[in-house]
Amino acid sequence: MTVHFIGAGPGAADLLTLRAVRLLQESPICLYAGTYIDDEVLSHCGPETELIDTAYLNLDAITATLVAAHDAGHDVARLCSGDPSIYSAIAEQTRRLDAAGVPWDLTPGVPAYAATAALIGRELTVPEVAQSVVLTRAQKDSTTMPPGETLAAFAATNATLVLHLAIRHTRRLADELSAHYGANCPVVVGSQVTQPEELILRGTLADIADQVEAAGLTQAAVIIVGWALSAEDFVESHLYSSRPPRPAGEGRPDASLV
Repeated sequence: MTVHFIGAGPGAADLLTLRAVRLLQESPICLYAGTYIDDEVLSHCGPETELIDTAYLNLDAITATLVAAHDAGHDVARLCSGDPSIYSAIAEQTRRLDAAGVPWDLTPGVPAYAATAALIGRELTVPEVAQSVVLTRAQKDSTTMPPGETLAAFAATNATLVLHLAIRHTRRLADELSAHYGANCPVVVGSQVTQPEELILRGTLADIADQVEAAGLTQAAVIIVGWALSAEDFVESHLYSSRPPRPAGEGRPDASLV
C-alpha cells in the first residue's frame, strides 16, 4: 500500500489536479493539515474516508499513523498545503517511511506564489527586467539557513523574490531589501489566496509593512518583491518573434521512412 503526498494547492477546492482528486476519492484514510485545509477541499474524499487532522500530531505520531495504515493494507492520502516541493516538510516524513519500508509518491499542487501571481495578472519573469525567481523564507525562530543563503545575497541579483514563512517579519525584511531594490520597488502580499478570506495587498518596500500590520496578517501569506510586478516598458521576448519560413522538407521526417 502507498502513502500519497498530495499538494492541496492554495485553498480553492477546484485547483486540485485530477490525479489529486482521484487519489482522495480512492484512499480510505486522509491525513491533512487542518490549519490550512478546509472542508471544501476535504469534500473530494470518499464518504467513508477516515479524516485525521495532523495539526494536533507531532512527527512521530504522524509517522506511526502512516505506518499503521500501510500495515493494515490501506492507501493513505497525505494532504499538504500548496505544493509538496517547497516548505512542506515531506523530506523528513519520507525519510522515515523509507526506513520503515513504506512506499510513497508525490502529486504536485498549485503553489501559493503562483496563485498570487495569477490573481494579480502578472508574470514574474519579464524580459530584461527579471528572468529569475528566488523562492526563500525568513529565518528567525526556525531552522538555520544554510551558509551562503542570505537575503542580501539573493536580493543582490535583483531577481523576483518570493518570501515564504515571512509575514511576521515584513518590516525587518522590507528595510533590508530596500538597500538592494530601492524603497519604491513594488511588493505584493497574498494572504489565504483563492480562499473566502483572500486578501491581496499591493505596495512598495516603503509602505508594505504598514499595510501588513494594519491588516493583522500573521500567517498563510506570501510576499513577492521585484520590478517585474510593475514592468510596462520592456522588450518583447523571442518566444513569438517572427522567424523566416523554414525551407520545404527541412526538419521533417523523410516521407519514404514513414
